[in-house]
Amino acid sequence: MPMPMFLLRLITSFIVQFVVLSALLFVPAGTLHWWRAWVLLGVFFIGTVVSAVDLYANQKELLRERLKPPLQRDQPLVDKIVLMAFLVLFLGLFVLIPLDLFRWHLLPQAPLPVSWLGFALVLIGWCIVHLSLKRNPYAAPVVKYQQSRSQAVVDSGVYGIVRHPMYAGAIPFMIGIPLWLGSYAGMLLAIVMTLLLALRIFFEERFLCGQLPGYEAYMRRVRYRLLPWVW
Repeated sequence: MPMPMFLLRLITSFIVQFVVLSALLFVPAGTLHWWRAWVLLGVFFIGTVVSAVDLYANQKELLRERLKPPLQRDQPLVDKIVLMAFLVLFLGLFVLIPLDLFRWHLLPQAPLPVSWLGFALVLIGWCIVHLSLKRNPYAAPVVKYQQSRSQAVVDSGVYGIVRHPMYAGAIPFMIGIPLWLGSYAGMLLAIVMTLLLALRIFFEERFLCGQLPGYEAYMRRVRYRLLPWVW
């Protein structure tokens, strides 16, 4: 892909994501007067720009890989199913939260201290995900063996602590979003998404053991998947 087209696609993808997430939050809410949602979108905006600029300077090929669609030819069928289910739930999370807070009132709204805890989880999760992307040039959004890019096992940095640091960052990020916005019902959905990620880990590791040289040895060196001394 020529560089100008790559930049155009990167910017377009960013704008589309921002517009979609904004619509998913504010349309069900029926109002724009929701300061926590604006703060969350501001964090997304700043974090995405900073991450994109950093990766563009150091990991252009990874950015190209992550711009590819969520369904790909070399991707195992089970990963297609799990990934699409996860994406549906992720988008559904942004719809459920405003519906819960402004219309359905499924559960009591989270108090302010809990909301600020959620905000901290969002920031921590985002930082862990970004560190994972910086360290791993093969961190594609789908499970596959990138033979054309000479994929190798990455075992340094955050990958020397747990085998799936990107998922370890995504979990507090997902749980922090509904807590910051004040929705316990959304937090329950985020927990379901966490279980789906854990399920994906089993399929992903089985695939990598069969396709990526050295991955079994890496699993013996780094014992924990998501949380040191726990799992």
